[in-house]
Amino acid sequence: MNIKKTSRLAMLTALSIVIGIIESYIPIFANIVPGLKLGLSNVIIILVLYNYNFKDALSVSLIRVFIIGLIRTGLFTIPFFFSLAGAILSIITMALAKKIKIFSLIGISIIGSISHSIGQILVGLILINKSIIYYLPYLLLFSIPTGLIVGIISQKLIKNMSNLN
Repeated sequence: MNIKKTSRLAMLTALSIVIGIIESYIPIFANIVPGLKLGLSNVIIILVLYNYNFKDALSVSLIRVFIIGLIRTGLFTIPFFFSLAGAILSIITMALAKKIKIFSLIGISIIGSISHSIGQILVGLILINKSIIYYLPYLLLFSIPTGLIVGIISQKLIKNMSNLN
C-alpha cells in the first residue's frame, strides 16, 4: 500500500471516529428506541467502499468500532458487541449488494442500515434475551430513512470528490 493511500485511509478513519463520537453524544432517537442513531459515520464507510475496496472499508469500520469502544462505550461491553456485529454485517451486505450491481448507492446504504439493525438484534438475542426481538420492527422502520439520509449524503460526497480528481 502506498503512503498516499495509507494517509487518506488514516484520515478517513479518524473522521469516521470523530463523527461516531460526536453522534454518540446526540441522542436524537434515544427516546424512541435506546441506542438508535442516524449513523453518519457510515458515510465514510460507504465512501471507502466505493473509492477503495471491501478490505479497506472493513478495516476502517472495525478500527472505528474498537476506538469508539475504547473511548466511549467500553471494550467488550454489550454496546461494543452491538456496534461490532452491526458494523460487520453491514459492511458485508453492502459489499455484496455493490458487487451484484443491481442497487444504487442509496439502496446499498439502506441495505447496510437494515443489516446493521439485524446484526444488533442477533447479538441481543445471544447476550441479553429473546425479548429484544421486539425492537427489530422499530429498528427496521428507522433503518430505511436513516439509510436513505446516509446514502444521499454519501452519494453527494462521492460525486463531489470525483469532481476534485
